[in-house]
Amino acid sequence: MKAIKFLGLFLAAGLVAAFTVKDTAAGYKVGDTATDFSLKNVDGKMVSLKDMKDAKGYIVIFTCNHCPYAQAYEDRIITLDKKYKKLGYPVVAINPNNPEKQKDDSFPKMQERAKEKKFTFPYLLDEGQKIYPQYGATKTPHVYILQKTAKGNVVKYIGAIDDNYEDESAVKQRYAEAAVDALLAGKDVAVKETKAIGCSIKA
Repeated sequence: MKAIKFLGLFLAAGLVAAFTVKDTAAGYKVGDTATDFSLKNVDGKMVSLKDMKDAKGYIVIFTCNHCPYAQAYEDRIITLDKKYKKLGYPVVAINPNNPEKQKDDSFPKMQERAKEKKFTFPYLLDEGQKIYPQYGATKTPHVYILQKTAKGNVVKYIGAIDDNYEDESAVKQRYAEAAVDALLAGKDVAVKETKAIGCSIKA
């Protein structure tokens, strides 16, 4: 009888969890077409992908202020933007965290961080956390490289920026750069997915 009661409690807990945790398992896969969004930038203006009319694609990175992994990659994200924006692949950074759960990721704190680090790219707030579940992002940072095509913005790469968050000088595989280089050369992306390493998104 106790076993049956325990099983009932376990199933009830599972149902509660299933309906309270945001579902990111159904996010984009490589080859999917990503929908556009309109999110508030740190300058107070709303930003959409379609606003960047000269772009050939986008390096969309879910990142945030507080996470040590995200902080470790900030300079590399700036470098990515400086290198690829002029070639048609700008960085678009999105903070997916709930500021009520992580105060350091509030909009005013985002503005402070962007100013302090002199971000060269839009740093957007996923207010209401509606965009990151569509993408299926689970970490900060988590990269999605999109290619602008006639049928929309097609996902070409999902995962990490490179293979060493701790030490940039020890990086051996620059996944995001390799993916954009391949797209710019009209080639297929060799490594389409890697495991994103970072902090869990705070829902």
